[in-house]
Formats: sequence, C-alpha cells, structure tokens
Amino acid sequence: MRSVPIMLHPDYILDEFNYLNPSNLLQAVLTGAVHVPISEMTEGVDASGRSTVSGPGSLRVQGERLVVEEPPTFLWAYKTPYTYGVKRNDGMEIVENGKRVRFVPEGSISNSTVPHRYRSIERIKRWYRRADEGDRIALDYQLSNFSDGRLPVPPGMIEKLFGNTVLEYMENYPSGSPVMVYTDNSRRSLVSSAVSYLGSYPQYDDKRRAFNARAFASAWNGTIIPPGSEASGKETVRFTASRDPEAPGGYASHGSCPPARALRAIVTSAGMPLPRGMTWEFHAVLFGFNPATGIRVRNTGKYPVLIEMWTTGSGANTRIYARLYRLEPA
Repeated sequence: MRSVPIMLHPDYILDEFNYLNPSNLLQAVLTGAVHVPISEMTEGVDASGRSTVSGPGSLRVQGERLVVEEPPTFLWAYKTPYTYGVKRNDGMEIVENGKRVRFVPEGSISNSTVPHRYRSIERIKRWYRRADEGDRIALDYQLSNFSDGRLPVPPGMIEKLFGNTVLEYMENYPSGSPVMVYTDNSRRSLVSSAVSYLGSYPQYDDKRRAFNARAFASAWNGTIIPPGSEASGKETVRFTASRDPEAPGGYASHGSCPPARALRAIVTSAGMPLPRGMTWEFHAVLFGFNPATGIRVRNTGKYPVLIEMWTTGSGANTRIYARLYRLEPA
C-alpha cells in the first residue's frame, strides 16, 4: 500500500478509505504518512476494493492506475480445450492448461476422477479402449480469445462470471465455436425470414425425413454468430440415415435439405456468403457434411446475428421456418 507525507496531502486523511479505518488513522498520526486512497490508484473500484462497474468488467493498467473497464455491449469468446485425457497403457494422464495434474489408473476412470460435463464416462471409457498410446481426448473447455482482449477464463470460473446459460451453450456447440457471454442494452432487428416444405419422397421414408428436418431446426435454433466469426449448429443433435444408392456409403440424412434451403435463404438474404457445406442447388447439403456441425455460417456484418428455426406439422406436411435477427445496441 502506497503512503505519502500527510503534509503533502492532508485531504487524504478525510477520505473514507482512511477516515473510517482506525488503523490507517493511527498510522497517519504516529508516522506522519497517510495511505494513498484507493480512489487515487484505481478507477471503477469503491473504497472497499469492490468493482463498481455493471457486468463482467476487465482489469487494465493505465499509467499508474488500475482500471476496471465496463464490458462492451457485446462480449464473446471461443470454446477451446483446457483439460485433456492422454491414453497410457495402464491409465490416463489428466492434463490441465498444458500441465500434468494427475494420473488415473484404467480401473479408476469414473465420474469422481475424470471431468465428464462434455462427455459421459461411458464414452470416455469407450474411447480409452480404442485409443492408442499417446492419443488424447478433450475433457473440459475454457473461454479464450475474448473480443475485448481479456485473459482466458478456466472451466471452474465460467458459470460464476457469466452464468449457467453460457455454460449450457458451450455444452451444445463444438470446440472452436464462438460463444456470446454478455450482452447489455441491445435489441433484436429482424433481417430475413424463410419457410420451406418437406414434401413427400416415400422412397426415403417420410417419417425419417421429418425427423431429420426437426433435428436440423433444433440444431440451428438459438445459434448466435458474432461479427467476423464462423459458427455451426449444435453437436448434441443427432440425425437418422435413409438408404440411398446414389449417396457415398449408400446412406444419407434425407430431410435435411428443406431446412437447409431455409437457412441458406435467410443467411444469403442478409448479405452473407453461402454457408460452407451447402450448394445453391435444390439438394442444398453437400454429401459428407453433417447438417449441424459440418455446415458453417460466416457473419460478415458488423453486429452479432441470431438464428431462429422451428417446425410445424408432421410427416410429409412438415413446414420449416427460419429467421435471422441482427443484435444491435439499443
């Protein structure tokens, strides 16, 4: 704690940082030196050292002062691996942020020894049985590469700083996805909308096609893409395959193309490029691309965008609706 002669700054003794602290007052009387008030060394911090800014502020050094800056209207980061499991012949090494933190014997791999928020223990064990020595699997994720340049946030601090909604979003989207962690005083502006119809192609099983159409809408509904970023749909949504002799491998996720056409329409109508993994044709999804995680939409605008998708009806009568909103400062 910095101190200065009381003769140079007698006003400091009246600051609540010193005036309300008996030990600070006693030191000033006995030594002739008074503590420099927090308000003189910081900005955005009260006398007790607590932040006074609204939202998740960031700490900066400006000259000789520590400044807690207000968060921007839109703050986003990216989901990146933080904790890995590394396959060893007799167990698994747990590596956090590049450092080995513990070793888990093969027979002890369980919910109590291995992070399992993003992958079930059954899936981790299955990976272990099939993996080779030295292979690794991502077990937990951090938020990094923040849009305002702040430091990465480790897994254990995400919910505390940004809330459970952000954590749930991370659980649904693939590694590398952009994640909007904070918005303040913003509004939604409808940019484009589209509707598509499933129709009947009984040779591909209309029930399966309707299932895939609903899955596509679910995978993309609620996806937020910050400016200059690229994003896919959710990785937690599954599709079903129908037999198709013309498809590579003999199967395809038929029913994905009608909702893909709706997604393509709202994205390109907003001035963004054709999503990766799609074509301009009637069959909008390229073979070999997962309709959720294989398709990627790039936001070339200056504000974040939100995708909404939903369905009505059933079977061949399924209708797919899509909307694209621009998130703007209010």
